[in-house]
Amino acid sequence: MRDEPNPLGDYVRARRELVTPEQAGIPVLGLRRVPGLRREEVAMLAGISADYYLRLEQGRDRNPSVQVLESLARVLRLDDDATAYLLRLGADKPRRRRRRPRKETVPPGITQLVATLPLPAYVEGRYFDVLAANALATALSPRLVAGGNRLRDIFLDPAEQALYPDWESATGGMVAGFRDSVGTDTDDPRFIELVGELSLASPRFSRLWARHDVEACEGAPKRIDHPQVGGLHLHRERLGIGGAPGRTLVIYHPGPGTDNADKLALLASITQTPPTPQRTTPHDQAGAADRDEPAAEDKPQPAPGR
Repeated sequence: MRDEPNPLGDYVRARRELVTPEQAGIPVLGLRRVPGLRREEVAMLAGISADYYLRLEQGRDRNPSVQVLESLARVLRLDDDATAYLLRLGADKPRRRRRRPRKETVPPGITQLVATLPLPAYVEGRYFDVLAANALATALSPRLVAGGNRLRDIFLDPAEQALYPDWESATGGMVAGFRDSVGTDTDDPRFIELVGELSLASPRFSRLWARHDVEACEGAPKRIDHPQVGGLHLHRERLGIGGAPGRTLVIYHPGPGTDNADKLALLASITQTPPTPQRTTPHDQAGAADRDEPAAEDKPQPAPGR
């Protein structure tokens, strides 16, 4: 059907529009009316017929061989992550009945671990929802609380955007990582709702999403311009949680002995709630004195009649 989703065709079309003739080794003669490569040029370079490639883009053939997909990946200059994504799109799999999405939860032990870690830490779901966060993570960004969504925050919240001096590259990496995280489950209602909302509300997200960039979510250095402690250079680690597919433990940590470590320690001290001082009353003082005195049975007893 014409309205049926065509992720494979959408992907190869978007990627061929990003490859220049010069990159592909094709001489440019005269005016070109299309961005990137023409369909017939991709087909020629991949060693397939132009008609077959057209059927792939139009969704009339959805299960090409691995050899064809690998040839297209070479022509489209895809890296390992993007090639793996292309192969998943072309995999022959039966149509599944759409199921109601299950709520993502955090194992209790991981929740306890996050709360006790002395570093900013939170748990993220496959749609970049924040499922749990500790106090230091919330101090790093007030949006890092359970119930938030990292995509909504970084694209729609000016306060969150102000934290990232490298906002352009940060958003590009986040969208590419989101596409890799979701994979081929593009008919999931949660995915459709989130992408639709962001596409309407953020021109930047809409442009990035149309590129079909794919990048595995991995650890990376991060720069943060914090309003209380200033510039921070932290390492961000992303650790998969065993028994909880799609959920990731994210931890920020500074280089040891750096001013970033000092700034993070300062932020931690600001975050901590000081203990409530105990008021001392005459009754308490008397009680303390009594506790310091020997027990009644140990005291010398006055003589009878005195």
